[in-house]
Amino acid sequence: MFLFDSIPWQAAVMWFVVLAALVGLNELVRWSKAAAIGIFIVLPVLLTIFVWPHTAGAGSSTGTWFHWVKVYSALAGCIGFMLIRYNPRIAAMKYALLFPPAILGLNILEAVIRDFQVSGMHGMVDGVFMVGGSWNVMNGVAGILNLLTICGWAGIYITRDRFKDMVWPDMMWFWIIAYDLWNFAYVYNCVGDHAFYAGAALLISCTIPAFFLRKGAWLQHRAHTLAFWMMFTMAVPTFVSDSAFAVDSSHNPTALFVVSLVSLLANVAVAVYQVKVIATRRRNPLRDELFTDHRSYQELAKDRPAPGPVAATAGSAATA
Repeated sequence: MFLFDSIPWQAAVMWFVVLAALVGLNELVRWSKAAAIGIFIVLPVLLTIFVWPHTAGAGSSTGTWFHWVKVYSALAGCIGFMLIRYNPRIAAMKYALLFPPAILGLNILEAVIRDFQVSGMHGMVDGVFMVGGSWNVMNGVAGILNLLTICGWAGIYITRDRFKDMVWPDMMWFWIIAYDLWNFAYVYNCVGDHAFYAGAALLISCTIPAFFLRKGAWLQHRAHTLAFWMMFTMAVPTFVSDSAFAVDSSHNPTALFVVSLVSLLANVAVAVYQVKVIATRRRNPLRDELFTDHRSYQELAKDRPAPGPVAATAGSAATA
């Protein structure tokens, strides 16, 4: 196969099981604040003390600095978003809405650094087979563009229903697709033997709810599903490496080049379009929402609560 070695039937079935589990757990922590506290605060403390030091140590495919940083940064995002969603005082703080784009940017930057680092590697490194090359550099550039095109954060608001979801109207579908292509390429480049699950299933698990279950809350879905997956693979690294469900990358240089090229082209297209919007509509990407003329934005923005501390902040940005 082009991207992967052979995919046995049990791995194909397990792919759908993983996808369903991630989507289901995301819905669970949206429905239940208690479940979110248990999964994102209590469970990681127990895993940090009793499990991860033994399962994610040196030589493990999840024992690198990147995996340790990624699991805690994903959890930091989940906890930070919970504070904004459930605590009106924190949501009312002047700079509270800086946290979501900051943690998103940090996660992208971590991966960009790793992509550049892997470009000079070949062979087994920290339990992962690496095939470094120009594709890592291409995708690193794509990641930088993806980071720079984060916009409209001042329009984030918390829904008034029981879910208290964190909705970001200006985070458009084309940015999300460009992110998915970039992140898949990153996982395929840097931990290729994990990409069947961590690249495809994981990314789809947050894109499905963002498009069909709770539109506009992609970042919240992404933080949740990423934290679930990272905690699981840190605890059971053999699932993606040595189990009956493992699917290895083809490690094909042509495949590596193609996925990174697609990622780069998609993110260049988003960046060019965003620059055009900024120039023609005279918008400030650090302050204003950019895509207010899009129907998908308008559908989300009409539900923005008013009056209220978060809504007031968002409203001032949307009318700037």
